[in-house]
Amino acid sequence: FRLSHKETGQVCAGKFFRARSSKERAAARKEIELMNCLHHPKLQCLAAYDVRPETVMVLEYIAGGELFERLVDDNFEHTELTSARYMRQILEGMDYVHKQNIVHLDLKPENIVCVDTTGMQIKIIDFGLASKLEDNKPLMVMHGTPEFVAPEVISYEPVGLETDMWSIGVICFILLSGECPFQGNSDAETLVLVTAASYEYDEESFEDISEQAKDFIQSLLKKDRRCRLSCTEALLHPWMISFTPLTRRSTKSLNKDRMRRFLAKRKWKKTGKAVLALQRMANLSNRPDSPGSSSEVKPRFCVIQLHPEPSWSQEAEEAIQSLDKQLRSEPRFRQALRDAVHPTGSTAQLTCIVNGYPQPKVQWLQDGNPVTESNRVTTEQEEDGLCALVLADLSPSDSGVYTCKATNKLGEATCSAKLKVE
Repeated sequence: FRLSHKETGQVCAGKFFRARSSKERAAARKEIELMNCLHHPKLQCLAAYDVRPETVMVLEYIAGGELFERLVDDNFEHTELTSARYMRQILEGMDYVHKQNIVHLDLKPENIVCVDTTGMQIKIIDFGLASKLEDNKPLMVMHGTPEFVAPEVISYEPVGLETDMWSIGVICFILLSGECPFQGNSDAETLVLVTAASYEYDEESFEDISEQAKDFIQSLLKKDRRCRLSCTEALLHPWMISFTPLTRRSTKSLNKDRMRRFLAKRKWKKTGKAVLALQRMANLSNRPDSPGSSSEVKPRFCVIQLHPEPSWSQEAEEAIQSLDKQLRSEPRFRQALRDAVHPTGSTAQLTCIVNGYPQPKVQWLQDGNPVTESNRVTTEQEEDGLCALVLADLSPSDSGVYTCKATNKLGEATCSAKLKVE
C-alpha cells in the first residue's frame, strides 16, 4: 500500500504481512530482521510496526516500475552498454548483501525496479525468501521461481551466496537477448533444463552481443556453484570493466520484440494462475460444507467481484478454459522421500515435494497401512507441494517403510523410504 508520514508527508510503501499465527509472525520478523542488517542505496527499508493481526514493513516508495518494463518502452534506448550498467548496479547491491552473509534466493526481473521513470538507478526488492547463512549449518531450500532457480535448489542440496549468482546470470542472459536460457514448455521441463545446466546462445538473439558478454554469462551459469564468480569477481570481469560508468562509446540498439514476448508470457502465466486461484476460492466458498459459505463471510469476496455477476467475454472464457487445461497435470514427485536412521526418543521428519494440478490429496502409509495423526504424529502439506510427516518421541515400532501417496483427478503417484529407529 502507498503510505504517507503524518508529520512530514513523506510518501512510502507499506508491505503488510498477515500475522495471525506464530508461523506467519516469525516469517515477517525474519524478513524485517534481515532488512535491518542491510543499509545500502540499492536496497530499501525504513521502519516496521507490529499491529496485530498484521505486521507492516515501511519501505522506500519506488515509482519507476520494473526494470524490464522500462527496457521495452519505445522512448528508452536498450543497448549492451545500458545492460552492463544495470548489471553493475545489481552486482554492487548484491555484493553488499553477500558481505553480510545473506543470500536473496529470489532474484528475478520483477524484483529489480527503477527508482523513477526517467533515470537509470535501480533497487533490489523483496527479501521474503532471503536467509542468513551460518557457519557449519548447511541451508537447503525448497522455493524459488523455476526459470531463475539454481540447480542445487532443485536437487535439495546446500545453497550459498553462489546460488544468487546463477540467478544473476539468468537475468543477464534475458537482459541481452530477451529470451530465457532455461524456458521449457512446462515448469517440469524448465527444471530439467536447469538441472542439466543446458542452454545455448541463439544465433539471431545474440548476433549483436559481444563475446565478453557471453563469457560473463558462462562464468555464472555453471552447474557446480563453487565454479561461479562471486559478486566481487564479476565486477572485475573484462565485460564489466569495458563498460565503466565513464564509457561513452555507442553500441547497437537491441531488439525489443523478444523482450516484449518474454514479459507477455510471464504476465499471462501469473494472471492466469491468479484467475484460477480466485475461481477455486469462489468454488470453495460456495460449497455448503465450507467454513466460508456462510452469509457472514461471503462479503470478503466483494473486493474482487466488480459486478454482481462477473461477465467474461467469450474469448476470455475460452482463454481461461484453455489455460486451465494446460495447467492440469497428474501428480509427480519432484523430490522423493529419503531413507533415514534415527535414535529412540528423537524426532524424524520425512519430506517430499509433489506437484500436480488440481493440487493432489496426500495420504501417508506405514508398511501399507494408513498413518493416524496424534499428538505425536503430524502431517503437513503446503501449497508449493512440500509434504511432511513428523514423528516425535520415536520408538522401535515406528520403524518401517513409509509411503506418501498423492492423488488427483488425473492420476496417482507414490514414493517410499525406509525409517529405522535404533
